[in-house]
Amino acid sequence: DFFWARDGKALFVSSDLKWPPSEQEIDRRGGEYPTQARIWTELFYRYWNQWRTGIRSHLLRIELADNSVKDLTPVEHDTPPLDLGGADLALSPSGSEIAVVMNPDADVAQSTNNDVFLVGTDGSNLAPVTTRRGNDHSPVFAPDGRSLAYLSMETAGFESDRQQLMLYDRATRRHRSLTAGWDVSVQSLAWTPDSKTLVVEIDERGSHNLYSFEIASGKRTRLVTGGVNSGPRVSPAGNQVVFLRQTATQPPEVYAVGLNGSGLRALTSVNATALAGLDLPPLESFSFVGALGDSVQGWLLKPPGFNPARAYPLIYIVHGGPQVPMLDSWSLRWNYQMFAARGYVVSAVNFHGSPGWGQAFTNSISKHWGDYPFDDLMKGLDHLAKLPYVDSTRMAAAGASYGGYMVNWLQGHTDRFRVMVSHDGIFDLAAAQGATEELWFPNHEFGDGGVTNPATRALLEKWSPSNYADRWKTPMLVIHGQQDFRLELAEGLQAFTALKVRGIPAKFLYFPDEGHWVLRPRNRRLWWGTVLDWIDQYLKPGSNNTP
Repeated sequence: DFFWARDGKALFVSSDLKWPPSEQEIDRRGGEYPTQARIWTELFYRYWNQWRTGIRSHLLRIELADNSVKDLTPVEHDTPPLDLGGADLALSPSGSEIAVVMNPDADVAQSTNNDVFLVGTDGSNLAPVTTRRGNDHSPVFAPDGRSLAYLSMETAGFESDRQQLMLYDRATRRHRSLTAGWDVSVQSLAWTPDSKTLVVEIDERGSHNLYSFEIASGKRTRLVTGGVNSGPRVSPAGNQVVFLRQTATQPPEVYAVGLNGSGLRALTSVNATALAGLDLPPLESFSFVGALGDSVQGWLLKPPGFNPARAYPLIYIVHGGPQVPMLDSWSLRWNYQMFAARGYVVSAVNFHGSPGWGQAFTNSISKHWGDYPFDDLMKGLDHLAKLPYVDSTRMAAAGASYGGYMVNWLQGHTDRFRVMVSHDGIFDLAAAQGATEELWFPNHEFGDGGVTNPATRALLEKWSPSNYADRWKTPMLVIHGQQDFRLELAEGLQAFTALKVRGIPAKFLYFPDEGHWVLRPRNRRLWWGTVLDWIDQYLKPGSNNTP
């Protein structure tokens, strides 16, 4: 991240640097014989797919006249933080201050305590604006400089709490929530030039919708609905909002809409030529009564050239997170259309734990990983199996992260699927929590202390797929990346071993250069071919595909 000083004479840059800058133990011991070894004494020594020993992210000022560099945040913390933030750097209208986000706690592996700080553009007067124990981030100065808006999670240690829109009055130093009575989670924000209104992105029932929010009255007006609408920016005249819009049938394009919600239009059509020759059916929403008697929403996608007189095999996608919903969006990784293109009906259910249906619904999955979501998925499958064009004897389950965990859980709890795909899934829940880097997550989901706490250990064992591996019987493709520090490679290896020793058909797809996601284009190409051919092998007998 970088941005210009107001006078154009300097750049402010967020960058990794050696920390502490003095000689470190590994340097001293290696001397003139350096190795790739690492030494650490604290937690959070790695993150997603990065080793973080001996480095910190700091905010730097670079003078363009002589290329001199000054560290504006010379502290034992990452500024901005590595995770749970958003747009975490903001320059004040006067150009004299920067709002930056930092977690000041000593043990960041077990803390979500990001706070907003202010620091002079010369590095002076670093001081906190927020001091609550939850996650405060994404500060944005009002254009008049009198206030600062930011996003805040109230619950300490919970990364999926409701994100409230907060306002800090700089004169009175008072904070207030603008959305305390609105049971939604705000994803991003932008000011209008008159400092009287905010445009906010809201996670709402499988979409990200845009609203205007008047500060004085609290009046909110929905501007754009459907799909995922993100990154709003208000025009200098204050009458237009420019943003990115995407759906399951359209990759992201730049759009604009009036501040009153009128005149929605596309400003770019980068993908028009590529999409022109494709049959991309839209997602259809459905709902059913799930766990706890709650209404649960799901998505359905029919294949290209759909014929209602035919019965199609079904691919059931289980989302990750678990507090991350399946949206009406375009994806480069788990793209609904890519699955449907092989002649499948595709469905995904926003089970208990999914954001967008109120915070109580999101909260409900904690300590209930194996019951409420499983119940929802089975009842959703009941709904789909009744559709005349779905062949309930030919169904596949596929998911990644928590979705991979749930596929492993399904292995031991249902025989309704003919084939499965588990990507970066958990096999041994207790072991997985001891190897992950962000301990605040399992601490909230299962209890503090991991296996060192008997109560937490009991819950980890209760919901561990490994304890039901004696029931596994469904052919499964297992996928894992070597650089996945969120869920260790060993989880995938153990799942594969369990399948093979039971004599169950299995395949392992291993990526030595990928982490929790498959990001490299050639690897994605390989992923799609392997996954689709594996599913075809069991749902389309007699096909010519080589699994």
